[in-house]
Amino acid sequence: MLLCDIGNTSYHFYDGENQYKKSVLDFDPTSLKEKIYFISVNKALESLLLSLQNWINLSNFIDRSRYYESMGIDRVVALETTSNAVIVDAGSAITVDVVRDGLFEGGFIYPGLKAMHETYKRISPALNYEFNFDLDLENLAKNSQDAISYGVLKLLYSEVLSYELPVILTGGDASSLKRVFLEATVEDRLIFKGMQNIIEREL
Repeated sequence: MLLCDIGNTSYHFYDGENQYKKSVLDFDPTSLKEKIYFISVNKALESLLLSLQNWINLSNFIDRSRYYESMGIDRVVALETTSNAVIVDAGSAITVDVVRDGLFEGGFIYPGLKAMHETYKRISPALNYEFNFDLDLENLAKNSQDAISYGVLKLLYSEVLSYELPVILTGGDASSLKRVFLEATVEDRLIFKGMQNIIEREL
């Protein structure tokens, strides 16, 4: 079984063991003859793939009424992996979504760590610090690096833990946030796990 998560710049494939990417600029989807199950945020490519019988759009098998209309399909599919958790997807933005007893309660979108770092740097070169993920969030900071880190991480940490649910971290900065959310689980294949769940349930 070949799974594919399509973004604006790449096809992200998973064959059950390995992950790899192909550029949307030069990859020809007609070159694949096996059955591919996919999700996509790239509307232009999604339209193209409709004409290919071996490419199956998994978004057609999701009850989107359980979520809000503009919610990204990648976030929706991640939520299909669990019935009780807070899912924190730490990428260019940090999305936080809460599912309890199988029902989506809602979520929020937070600037990504790189974006937050760039914001501080633009305010002043004196604030150009890397985040300290090992700081003590129980005590206010007493130096500039920790003050910046506390301002970003404490708010996120406190909000996520307030739901009193298991925390699942995914995305490019998941390993960094794991140093803050010590009890969290890191799932680097969460999207593909959600896709597999949909296939097992619906197909």
